[in-house]
Amino acid sequence: MTLFASLPRTLRLTIVLAAAASLAAGLCAVGMVALINRVLATQGAEAPQLALPFAALAIAVLGCRTLASTLFVRVSQSALARIRAQICERFIGAPYPHIEQTGNARVQAALADDSTHVANGLSVIPVVLTNAMVVLGCLGYLAWLSLPTFAIACAILGVGSWIYHLNHRRALVHLKQAGVAQDALHGQFKALVAGARELKLNHDKQLGFLRDSLGATLEAVRAARTRGLSIFFVALGFGSFLFFAVIGGVLFAPRATPLDPAVMTGFTIMFLYIMSPLESLLNALPALSMGRVAYARIEALGADADPEAPPGAAPAAPFSSVALDGASHRYFHEGENSFFALGPVDLVLHAGEIVFLVGGNGSGKTTLAKLVAGLYPPLSGRLLHNGKAADPARLADYRALFSAVFSDFHLFDTLLAHDPRDEALANRLIERFQLGHKVSVRAGRFTTQALSQGQRKRLALIVACLERRPVLILDEWAADQDPLFKDIFYREVLPELRAQGKAVLVISHDDRYFGLADRVVRIENGQIAGDAAPPAAKPLPEASAA
Repeated sequence: MTLFASLPRTLRLTIVLAAAASLAAGLCAVGMVALINRVLATQGAEAPQLALPFAALAIAVLGCRTLASTLFVRVSQSALARIRAQICERFIGAPYPHIEQTGNARVQAALADDSTHVANGLSVIPVVLTNAMVVLGCLGYLAWLSLPTFAIACAILGVGSWIYHLNHRRALVHLKQAGVAQDALHGQFKALVAGARELKLNHDKQLGFLRDSLGATLEAVRAARTRGLSIFFVALGFGSFLFFAVIGGVLFAPRATPLDPAVMTGFTIMFLYIMSPLESLLNALPALSMGRVAYARIEALGADADPEAPPGAAPAAPFSSVALDGASHRYFHEGENSFFALGPVDLVLHAGEIVFLVGGNGSGKTTLAKLVAGLYPPLSGRLLHNGKAADPARLADYRALFSAVFSDFHLFDTLLAHDPRDEALANRLIERFQLGHKVSVRAGRFTTQALSQGQRKRLALIVACLERRPVLILDEWAADQDPLFKDIFYREVLPELRAQGKAVLVISHDDRYFGLADRVVRIENGQIAGDAAPPAAKPLPEASAA
């Protein structure tokens, strides 16, 4: 789909109006030059009669250019906001495996760079249209003055346009390469911030990152953009040379019949006047080209992933269980350069049940949790809700049963999609989780997130509780808690969640608390190696804050 077709009707009409104003400005500018030439040709005899038309054309040029520029600024900024919203909607509407595959850097590049290039391309359209009309109008006036002279000019300009087109295609290749390198650059910027501690601790690593990783990527972007834009501007210089070549050819070329001095004057004035609009036109073409490349990259983002259907109405039947029935998943493990296979797996989570999921690092615990939650569609087998198979085409309905706090969770500043009455409950839970002296909820927002990782996890669990969903997944939630609150979590919070009828899947390494679970599921190398009630819990020592 083209950018124009993707815009709403009101913006398309605005573009048409702005384009008409741009073309009118160009025609009026040509008319002004024609009047100037006429005054010179008559040695000022017609100046009094032409003064008023000249003033009217000048005012028309000013008004049309101002109108066109204002309208295109409105269009470009509206398109920028719309494109960014569409990128976000397309990204979050894609299947979760595609979201993971796309990654942060590619989306950041689309939101920050590509969308800006598209807006910049739109903003130069009035420049392109106005100056294109000036050039075409001037050439038409030249044809009216002298067809042979016009033919010579068109022949030379035709050769120049062909050469410019070839260079334009070469430049686009380099600009596309720069766009790909820009994606990698966003990833390096993220690594610079996220890895600042590690880089500060190791100066050699810092130098290696700045030189070999970030530096190499910066150089790739610089080199590709420099080559592409240099080709554009070399072509521009060649275009300027062609104008003087045309003027020289017409003025100094031998001919059988000398040109009429009035024609010679008009021709020279027109061509000298054309130079500035044509240079402006050619200078604007790189922005248009970069906008085209950027829009193609935006269109390619998520083009190979069908959007998922939004969730429908909540199920009327009371929740009793979710389950995996022979479900499996497979993905490429970057660290080991090999594929990791999970399953086939059979697993049931019942309402009012606490299930601990345990196993070594890399055994597939988090992958299994994502499979249970419907974030990963099973390659084989089924997802079950209350014993019935979930519709693979409507996984959003199945996912609506789950809340989760994964180990790499994100805590939003606001309580999204919350009932305003939840604010009081949120603050009570904040007190219950021993955070009342540091944070509260006001107007649906947390007053601060300047907290430790463990404290932020408590806020994330509070948000999950406010969602009131029947299944809760906690991925190594207790790993960042102090000993006192870890004990409160296992002894008090989990039983309270069970009493609310929730099915709770807890990924944990805290073997001293395994006896508090209803079941312990052990996973090894992507396969369930055990699923049974734990041994009778031994009395646990009272935890201390030390």
